[in-house]
Amino acid sequence: MSQILITGASGTIGRVVTRQLIETGAPVRLARRPAELTASHPHPAGAGSMDGSDSVQQVAFDFADPASWPAAFTGVETMFLLRPPAIADVRRDLIPAVAAAREAGVRHVVFLSLQGAEHNRLVPHAAVEKWLRASDMAWTFIRPSFFCQNLSSTHASDIRDHDVIMVPAGSGATAFVDAEDVGAVAAAALRDPAAHAGRAWTVTGPRALTYEQVAHILTRELDRPIRYTRPHLAAYARHARTALRMSWPMVAVTAAIYTTARLGLAAGLTDDVRAVLGRDPIDFSAFAHRERAAWTRPGT
Repeated sequence: MSQILITGASGTIGRVVTRQLIETGAPVRLARRPAELTASHPHPAGAGSMDGSDSVQQVAFDFADPASWPAAFTGVETMFLLRPPAIADVRRDLIPAVAAAREAGVRHVVFLSLQGAEHNRLVPHAAVEKWLRASDMAWTFIRPSFFCQNLSSTHASDIRDHDVIMVPAGSGATAFVDAEDVGAVAAAALRDPAAHAGRAWTVTGPRALTYEQVAHILTRELDRPIRYTRPHLAAYARHARTALRMSWPMVAVTAAIYTTARLGLAAGLTDDVRAVLGRDPIDFSAFAHRERAAWTRPGT
């Protein structure tokens, strides 16, 4: 079996996918940014290993650096494609690398997309899906709903330090999904790409929640009141730029995602986790209990 290339290997989903594949003995090649690889994993590019496993290789890779592509793509038939959040113009900054992967012999791409991307041309994932469909590569789309982990990472400081959830989702519900479930579905597709070719898995949690309900769950879990502030888009954009230090492209992408929820388009539930994994998805309450340290103030 050829190595499976994992882009975004250091991110939330990439780590889950990597762990799932390693646990089943699949050979993986982890694509990391050069500076990150040098700082945290000082093996030479193309020769590094992880956790002492000979089946795990690490390579320096950057979507913006064509010189880094051959070492990542050569000898790979299946790859996990994750769009870096900083890339908004995928036609210019991401698709050329995927085209190079095709020329290098990559046959199947498992792409981390977004719930509803097939109907929403405003999100960059839609352009990637369109390109893959038109290519001669096999593909599988993993379309997760909104990650629970966004509240324990991007928005953690708002909750931890100010007891607020500040996202412009109005009263719309969201089918929150745990990254553990998303990574597990992606890993299943990477292990057996033929069985998942041409499939689009919409990976959701077991129930849709409004942010008022999320605030209530966190209030109960943290034993202090958490409020949902329901900001308008302009207020959210200012907050995201100043307090959360998002780039403008990232502000635009996240605003589009929250607008989808506000319009009532993010609440759809599926049975795809059970169809692929044979078990129920993880509920937000279980996630909040597991990750409560992310919102716990120091010394409390």
